[in-house]
Amino acid sequence: MIGQYKVITLCGSTRFKEEFMEAQKRLTLEGNIVISVGLFGHSGDNEVWENMDEGTLTQTKEMLDDMHKRKIDMADEIYVINVGGYIGSSTRSEIEYAKATGKPVRYLEEIQE
Repeated sequence: MIGQYKVITLCGSTRFKEEFMEAQKRLTLEGNIVISVGLFGHSGDNEVWENMDEGTLTQTKEMLDDMHKRKIDMADEIYVINVGGYIGSSTRSEIEYAKATGKPVRYLEEIQE
């Protein structure tokens, strides 16, 4: 918490840009500080990847994954954007990281276990 505000980091596939934006708006209006992704590599920020060689691309993706874990470190909980139940490998690793560090995990859509 920062002051009276819970800090929530959004996690999920960046292909769900619209759902990220909706969740960010809703959670903010509910009185939370929301940390989101820095770019939407699967839905709208394609120019980021266009001219990268394979080595730079790999390094950049690793950096972004690590940065997102640092965003989880700053949060009180994570909120997973799991449209249609989809949770990819990066998001799954973020969920596991959050749980391992004692962070509660909430989901946009109910998960089937």
